[in-house]
Amino acid sequence: MFEGLSEKLERSFKLLKGQGYITEINIAETLKEVRKALLDADVSYKIAKQFTEEVKQRALGLNVLTAVSPGQLMVKVVHDELTRLMGSEKVDLNEKGNPAIVLIAGLQGSGKTTFSAKLANYLKTKKGKKLLLVACDVYRPAAIKQLQVLGEQIGVEVFTEIDNNNPVKIAKHAISYAKDKGLNYVIVDTAGRLAIDDEMMNEISSIKKTINPHETLFVVDSMTGQDAVNTAKTFNDRLDYEGVVLTKLDGDTRGGAALTIRSVVNKPIKFVGIGEKMEAIDIFHPSRMADRILGMGDIVSLVEKAQEQYDVEEAKILQRKIAKNQFNFNDFLSQIKQIKKMGNVKDLMGMIPGMSKALKDTEIDDDAFKGIEAIIYSMTPQEREDPKLLNGTRKKRVAMGSGTDIQEVNRLIKQFGETSKMMKMMTGGKGKNMMNLMRNAGRR
Repeated sequence: MFEGLSEKLERSFKLLKGQGYITEINIAETLKEVRKALLDADVSYKIAKQFTEEVKQRALGLNVLTAVSPGQLMVKVVHDELTRLMGSEKVDLNEKGNPAIVLIAGLQGSGKTTFSAKLANYLKTKKGKKLLLVACDVYRPAAIKQLQVLGEQIGVEVFTEIDNNNPVKIAKHAISYAKDKGLNYVIVDTAGRLAIDDEMMNEISSIKKTINPHETLFVVDSMTGQDAVNTAKTFNDRLDYEGVVLTKLDGDTRGGAALTIRSVVNKPIKFVGIGEKMEAIDIFHPSRMADRILGMGDIVSLVEKAQEQYDVEEAKILQRKIAKNQFNFNDFLSQIKQIKKMGNVKDLMGMIPGMSKALKDTEIDDDAFKGIEAIIYSMTPQEREDPKLLNGTRKKRVAMGSGTDIQEVNRLIKQFGETSKMMKMMTGGKGKNMMNLMRNAGRR
């Protein structure tokens, strides 16, 4: 995501030469390229022009310190302005209400139903909430079925009334049901249309007026670019919603919607969808998004994702095994599973500063670990416990069982040995201190 915008902004900063003070003369070409990069990212001309004017006013007269280049100083100014444009601070979901009611709105195909389930999963697993999903798309049986399948997948009950064609009454009945059950949250998934029409707007307005939600979220497909911003404005004029959700940010989006929705509708982006998995949902942090747009990575989010999968007791056991040279392929498998739970591998690597550019033309499959897992699962329990047992004959059997060749098996065994050595180094001395630092980073 944002690869094109990141590259163009990086090129624009390189145009800034000279030292001393930043002036209108030495930043003119840079600002022209920044504006062009924003327009190419589907940001409206008005906002792109306003953005570069703000950057210009903030940058003019800044003293370029000997420790930084003019280009580096401009990166800082653009970063701060991007953060401000996208909302400055993250805005949390409203958790008031008993139960708290969340109404989901948006066009058909924007990802409302999937997001409803993702939000339920997030509130259940991260916040420990008891929830009810409500299927109010009475026009598409497939949407009801989809919500039921997703609800079963995440272990959250889905409220439906198959013989009832009135979404307002369904939502009202669902809230009464949730109150009787003592649930914390009700998430109401509503119908969408392929385009905005009065019938849809009247229906969603009636639902909102009747159930009086504590939070109304507008879900928009970020890949629709500037059209997403226009749709967001139309919905806000009718619904006055509390927040925006951007879906499909893992796709080939140019980024215009993420950059400009906040300034157009004056409503915060609260969540972003970054994949199909139920865990593929992130809270929107404007500063972190600015980091990623400018190719700086997002180490804080990466550490937080690692913290979510971190098990203190399991880590202590693993640390003792590494120290005693007892780290084996079963432990290796366990670590792979934890990494996979964190999300899309390419997105995770893109959070490391500099890696996004390095991975630009590299395709990393979600099943990147599939071959490794196949090789390990083709070993006997004894071989996984003691890799030294893997002689030539055993390696040949493992290769045949995993559908690979002996070279791939040898390569994995070699990588495993190198990983074991590195992990042993990390458990002692400065390495141990570094691990503790990483472990605690997400708790501050």
